[in-house]
Amino acid sequence: MRPQGSIRRRSVVAGVAVLALPALAAAQGGAYPEGELIRALRRGGYVVVMRHASSPAEPPAPADAERDNAGRERQLDAAGRAAAIAMGEALKALQIPVGEVLSSPTYRALETARLAGLGPPMTFPELGDAGKSMQALPASQGDWLRAKAAERPRAGTNTFIVTQYPNIQGAFGQTAANLADGAALVFFPEAQGGSKLLGRIPIQDWPRLAKEAPTAD
Repeated sequence: MRPQGSIRRRSVVAGVAVLALPALAAAQGGAYPEGELIRALRRGGYVVVMRHASSPAEPPAPADAERDNAGRERQLDAAGRAAAIAMGEALKALQIPVGEVLSSPTYRALETARLAGLGPPMTFPELGDAGKSMQALPASQGDWLRAKAAERPRAGTNTFIVTQYPNIQGAFGQTAANLADGAALVFFPEAQGGSKLLGRIPIQDWPRLAKEAPTAD
């Protein structure tokens, strides 16, 4: 059995590593050291805000709509579905704990969360597009998302938020510029309020990180 002092020192070191990560990212101009970020995500305490996976700009034809897409909303294309599935498999391989899952009520966002296996999502109209795909949204929706990114997740978990690009851009401005389909922004909620961006992870990078990341602590 490991001495209690050793366990306590290990916990303190782990906590320091998580708290030091935002400072390290800031010192590197916002770029995150991938290995350290994966270690931190394994411990939990972060908010991952992601754009839904690849989706055509137009709704599908009746013959091409998924069976459960009764409203014939925009849905993921083959590349988007494959990327979401691969992301979910990578999260499991990386042993990254997923806590609360918040989603836009749009079909493409819910499809992304489902195929990635994130768990049952809670839907919020503030994360939706009000039926105005890719158009500017009320500033209040950006404020709402920004506040959610500053909320501490449940202990030992990470919160995942799946929404559309206009929502993310409205919340984070130039920080989210040119965010690709499926890409994620990783935030560290700060004790004094607000959140610090550690970096972004393209959806296609999750499988690579699962292969290259250090083994679990």
